[in-house]
Amino acid sequence: MVLGTSSGVGKSLVTAGLCRLLRRRGEQPVPFKGQNMSLNAYVDEDGGEMAYAQAMQAWAAGLTPCAAMNPVLLKPQGHGSSEVIHLGRSVGVSRAEDYYRDWFRAGWLAVRRGLEICQRQQGRLVLEGAGSPVEVNLQARDLTNLRLAQFLRARCVLVADIERGGVFAQIIGTLQLLRPVERPLVAGLLINRFRGQRSLFDEGRLWLEQRTGLPVLGVLPWLGERFPPEDSLDLLERQGHKPKAELRLAVLRLPSISNFSDVDPLAAEATVQLDWLLPGDAVDRYDAVLLPGSKQTMADLKAMRAARMDERLQQYVATGGVVLAICGGLQMLGQHLHDPQGLEAETSGDMEGLGLLPLVTTFRPGKVQRQWSTTTTWPEPGQSCTGFELHRGHTTPSAHDVQPLYTQPGLGWLSPCSRVVGTYLHGCLESGPWRRHWLNRLRSRRGLPPLPTAVGNHAAQRDRLLDRLADALAEDVNLEPLLR
Repeated sequence: MVLGTSSGVGKSLVTAGLCRLLRRRGEQPVPFKGQNMSLNAYVDEDGGEMAYAQAMQAWAAGLTPCAAMNPVLLKPQGHGSSEVIHLGRSVGVSRAEDYYRDWFRAGWLAVRRGLEICQRQQGRLVLEGAGSPVEVNLQARDLTNLRLAQFLRARCVLVADIERGGVFAQIIGTLQLLRPVERPLVAGLLINRFRGQRSLFDEGRLWLEQRTGLPVLGVLPWLGERFPPEDSLDLLERQGHKPKAELRLAVLRLPSISNFSDVDPLAAEATVQLDWLLPGDAVDRYDAVLLPGSKQTMADLKAMRAARMDERLQQYVATGGVVLAICGGLQMLGQHLHDPQGLEAETSGDMEGLGLLPLVTTFRPGKVQRQWSTTTTWPEPGQSCTGFELHRGHTTPSAHDVQPLYTQPGLGWLSPCSRVVGTYLHGCLESGPWRRHWLNRLRSRRGLPPLPTAVGNHAAQRDRLLDRLADALAEDVNLEPLLR
């Protein structure tokens, strides 16, 4: 089990790297995180919803992602409440102050059921904790850290982020707060995100080992590769500047942004500078603006209006701008949004959309959760495209001149001028040929030569990055205390 001294220390990537490394050693690793809180989600082959981080760990392990790998998913939706998802299906909404009282028993049953399913893989479970394992006000109701480690007698590695500073206090404080029955579960320490010459930490390493009696299993260097973040706060770390970029694209960072990993394939393009904008920022200097998914479409649309972003986008399109919207962003592009049962808004009602596509969206109970493999009608007809739907709301065209984006109806549309595009297909940018054809349209507007379109999908690039992460672990981490 990979534990962390806090959120954001790199547990998800360390877990993914361990999965890839164990696979290289001839084992079958099986990733598992009992409870996750994230708006970056994935839909498995059975239509089950799970955190994207566990899907990435499954790919690292050579497995098909399965919602049982993340049996409890909490999706914050504002006002101190979260949607509760058990084994891939939405089971209700809980306020933060009520969650551990009302949902603990059902959550633990879901965790146990998820374990039973994952253990059928006949492999080694590689578990990821959540946040800190020693939140003393929550320890009695912990679903995913030491309760799970004790239940499975897991060998734990404690990861600390030296980039944040205070790494000695992080580790000593965490170990001091463990209960006597929990302390023997920790088999070693791992220092993450070290910059510079690692021999400079030799004295600190020795001090930690003498003070804690635990081996420092490794000191991982800072890895410059970008991986899908688990928390939207990590978007602040994704502002990498590319001096030689030829296109500049903006992604609107909505208050309830979700599935932001959809744009990772664009961030990986060497010729593309991707900037994350707040709703009040100017958009006129960008080659295209992307509206990502949203957990609260109508609330985010209100936030855009309050910042006058609706006017900026409308003016941007009127003067020749290009917009690509995904899921919740697609719903915002339309003319009308209807919420008769108050599923999106605090009170039921209607709202005017941005009016950039002739679409009408009506929110209904239940969510659409399914994978798709389809072909495109634009920008290059006949291109294969795969992805998944994950949304609440049914969208229909309100005019005849809107064009379908795919041969499968109801997945996406584009305006007659082909500059405003909306899709329900998460992962559409993963398709290398589709992405390059779209980028080449932008490049043509700038008088730039086209990029090659006979390229692989982003999954291949992600796989190479996972290999590189495993290389770093193999070089810098001694796994033997964990694998005995």
